[in-house]
Amino acid sequence: MALRLRLKVSSIGSPFLQLGSSASAACSVSKLGFHPPRLQLNKNSHPIRLFVRAARIESKGVTLGFRTPQFQLPEPLTGTTWTLDDFEAYPALLVMFICNHCPFVKHLKKDIVKLTKFYMEKGLAVIAISSNSVATHPQDGPEFMAEDAKLFGYPFPYLYDESQDVAQHFGAVCTPEFYLFKKDGRRPFELVYHGQFDDSRPSNNVPVTGRLLVSYIVLAVNN
Repeated sequence: MALRLRLKVSSIGSPFLQLGSSASAACSVSKLGFHPPRLQLNKNSHPIRLFVRAARIESKGVTLGFRTPQFQLPEPLTGTTWTLDDFEAYPALLVMFICNHCPFVKHLKKDIVKLTKFYMEKGLAVIAISSNSVATHPQDGPEFMAEDAKLFGYPFPYLYDESQDVAQHFGAVCTPEFYLFKKDGRRPFELVYHGQFDDSRPSNNVPVTGRLLVSYIVLAVNN
């Protein structure tokens, strides 16, 4: 179905891009979701707030400076429970909402592993969260999450949000959805990017590069 877009250009003088929704084709979290369009990045552009309405669902627009919500989630692979406090020593935190079954996530998995391994060595903290209901998607349950994390060698914790409360606090409604947070000194993590991995899709023959996300990771880790 056709998408109705409402664009707002922020006056904040910042090099970071913020999207009110994940700017990618995506799978919905449980029964909620939309299919956002691609957005070309202009390095001279001001931050953009993008709101997408489709399938009767409108994404929750998060703004630049949005602080990382607190969380306490289990990692099915190891049994460890992780909280936001575990990442306080890092200059930047990448939060990825993914799942096992989504074809758009499957398309990116190997490259997500490569990219995160590289930048984790440079100081980036990374977590992935699955918030899908096992009632509708049993293949996204914790035992299968553990298998997926082991199979692909995830270098980051893959956490299970059974209640979906964390997804709601982030405003996440689809997979994959990427949130990049940066902190200065003792200040809390603040959002500097919300959007897609890159323009590649399972059927468009565009190479997977992660270029859009990488450009903001570099800024967050090095500044």
